[in-house]
Amino acid sequence: MALRSIPQDKLPALTTDLGSGLTGSEVEQNRAKYGSNEIAEKPPSSWRKLARDTAADPMIWFLILTSGLFGAIGQTTDMVVLLAAVVPLVGMDLYLHHRTQASLKGLSSVLSTTATVLRDGVENTVPAADLVPGDIVLVASGESFPADGLIAAGADLQAEESSLTGEAYPVAKHALAQGGQLDIRSSIDRGYWGFAGTRLLVGRATLRVVSTGKDTLYGEIVKSAIAGSEGRTPLQASVAALVKVLLGVAGLMCLLLAGVRLAQGYGLFDALLSAATLAIAAIPEEFPIVLTFFLGVGVFRLAKRQALVRRAIAVENIGRVSTICCDKTGTITEGVLTLSEVSAAAPRDRTALLKIAALASRRESGDPLDAAVLDAAGAPDPLHHCLKVFPFTEGRRRETAIWNNGKGGETVVVKGAAETVLDLCFLPPEERTAWEEQIRNLSTGGKKVIACATIDHPSLAQVLSKEPGTGFVFAGLLAFSDPLRAGVSQAVAEARRAGIRVIMVTGDHPETAIAIAREAGISTNSQVMSGDEVEANIKAGDKESLRLLSVVARATPGQKLALVRALQDQGEIVAVTGDGVNDVPALRAADIGIAMGMRGTQSAREVSPIVLLDDNFRTIVAAIAEGRQLFGNLKSSFTFLLMVHIPLVASAALIPLLGYPLMYLPVHIVWLELIIHPAALFAFQQKATAELRAQDRAAKFFDRREWSVIIGTGLATAAALVLLFVQAVAAGQGAAHARTVALVALVVTQAGLIALLTKGRGRVAWVIATATVASAYLLPQIPEIAAMLHLHPLTTIEWLRAAAIGLVVPVGSVLAFKLVSRALEHRATNLRAATYSSA
Repeated sequence: MALRSIPQDKLPALTTDLGSGLTGSEVEQNRAKYGSNEIAEKPPSSWRKLARDTAADPMIWFLILTSGLFGAIGQTTDMVVLLAAVVPLVGMDLYLHHRTQASLKGLSSVLSTTATVLRDGVENTVPAADLVPGDIVLVASGESFPADGLIAAGADLQAEESSLTGEAYPVAKHALAQGGQLDIRSSIDRGYWGFAGTRLLVGRATLRVVSTGKDTLYGEIVKSAIAGSEGRTPLQASVAALVKVLLGVAGLMCLLLAGVRLAQGYGLFDALLSAATLAIAAIPEEFPIVLTFFLGVGVFRLAKRQALVRRAIAVENIGRVSTICCDKTGTITEGVLTLSEVSAAAPRDRTALLKIAALASRRESGDPLDAAVLDAAGAPDPLHHCLKVFPFTEGRRRETAIWNNGKGGETVVVKGAAETVLDLCFLPPEERTAWEEQIRNLSTGGKKVIACATIDHPSLAQVLSKEPGTGFVFAGLLAFSDPLRAGVSQAVAEARRAGIRVIMVTGDHPETAIAIAREAGISTNSQVMSGDEVEANIKAGDKESLRLLSVVARATPGQKLALVRALQDQGEIVAVTGDGVNDVPALRAADIGIAMGMRGTQSAREVSPIVLLDDNFRTIVAAIAEGRQLFGNLKSSFTFLLMVHIPLVASAALIPLLGYPLMYLPVHIVWLELIIHPAALFAFQQKATAELRAQDRAAKFFDRREWSVIIGTGLATAAALVLLFVQAVAAGQGAAHARTVALVALVVTQAGLIALLTKGRGRVAWVIATATVASAYLLPQIPEIAAMLHLHPLTTIEWLRAAAIGLVVPVGSVLAFKLVSRALEHRATNLRAATYSSA
């Protein structure tokens, strides 16, 4: 079962007697210290921002200014139609705004509004926002937990936690054994916790509140949804640069077209209308809107996968990860250490060895190993008094403590890495060899092994000034087990099938590390490198050793950082997991830093774009799968936009330049945009598949082959539209008839591209595609609407011909250009191979 840590600053609030609850003064003190229990604060009013964003939409200003132009020359019908077209565009902005607000309300809807709390020995119903850490809350069956807390009383409890985990099945909950005060440990199983936003299904629970407001797990998700992402991501910056270039090109094309129309004798009104129509067709305002929307969707989907996104760059990069450097404890394994073997050195026995180990341990260190030792050793001797501690560090790999034994003497105790402690002791060669063999056997079985030693009569003045480095008497070995997390081996196998390397980096003994790595499927052999060896190979420029690396043992934070940078130098996109302050350099240097949300420090969380809510390796793989699907969805949406805009802009510019009447009027652009916008936003929101798929790690959005397909398809479609229009005009059918034929073809093109690019998956895509085809048929066929839109009714044969061309040309072009580009790529590969072999 997963663990959840108790924040150190909350411990004072949890020591009140459970019998009567907090007093009024304690409630006020805790509220002043921790704030109110506002889990889902209302975001500041965004109507002003909505108005600014709507006013920045060039389509809105185009419609208003063009309608004014029509009104100035007395064309009232066109003016009214264009003004009416503003309504659905503003409505779309309102809808997106409503969705944002609705999502926040949805997040808040599962939260309690009131709570039954015990204060001053009296039960009262209070607003949930009034709860503070330390409160005792009574939760009945069917009620939601109003805050995060530990269950102090209750039997046969079951809770529903789908709002946090996405799993709908009931979760068993248990009361934490306690006396007059809460039994505080460094971390406690989630089965003893009740979480805000989850619901008690069976039983009646007494909850001791630990975290309120934004500090709850649910509050973290809500805060992310409200705050969103700060700053531009690289992809946003690239899109912004692309938009600037396209705007400049569109401006030049509009000036050129206006000048040509004037020279052709069409007059000022036609010139302005031609330029305005081309401008709105060419302005790529959908690109930044779509990108921002997709990043927001990514934040939400990753949160559902237990990966809290703190910066939007994670949504971009997570799908491109090619290497994961992960911790062992708590990520690959459960992170729950249990003492499994005790091997004391004569003449000491098990009890004496555990006493030495306990004297070299501190519960406040937060180290699960210290907690396991102290739990196994029992209560310390009250006569002992600690004089000085040399705490554990990665460089020294041991902890030393000096104690007054209460009998007029002192004792120095040490515990730490087995080989480190052995080096501090004098042992006959054969005895040392026997202990080393036992260490290897225990480590090979996947156990974490530490050694203990002591100096019974030290020189007190000397040891108080400097940590002893010699003179210790070996006391024995302790072995701890940390089982593999459920599903980790399957997740590792899935990552490897998708082309992702997994490197386990741990401070454990090499034998322990390789045993866990083999069990998890990270390593298929017994090869393991120490942190020192990795550092030496990096300095020597040995790239081959890094290519084969899968397990690093006895690694320091500096070595982990060096490994990350070396992998990046080889072109890898590196994700790094970490939980402590010592992991901050590697987390900051990684392409994706992933902090542990349950046991991670504030420093680790602050520098990491992603925080795991369950500290599980499976969640990392699931997040990569979601990121890859999101990137694929975004590429499909941008492909659609480009394949639609290229023929739209090309035909809108070419027809007037050739001297023909305008191919599109402003109202037609409105019709097309009302299809393009929702299609680009919603039609391509495919869900991640169950299996992680392989993906190119390249940072570029489209490669050369993809660009050839996009541009080729767009130009082929544009040629078909121009040909349809010119043929209709040449046949004497009139401009309105020619426009209708071309528009039907272009609208059906959009429906065909939606179906093709989504591969027929997704109900929303089918609804939009069907509505698109329906609009292409109905709008020209209803005389009243056709007259307002300057369209001409078509016969069934004419409509089918236009629709068939609009469907066959782009879809056929996509398939044809893909085949040709693949054939050329294959030929180039063969030529390179032939050239290389001949050389």
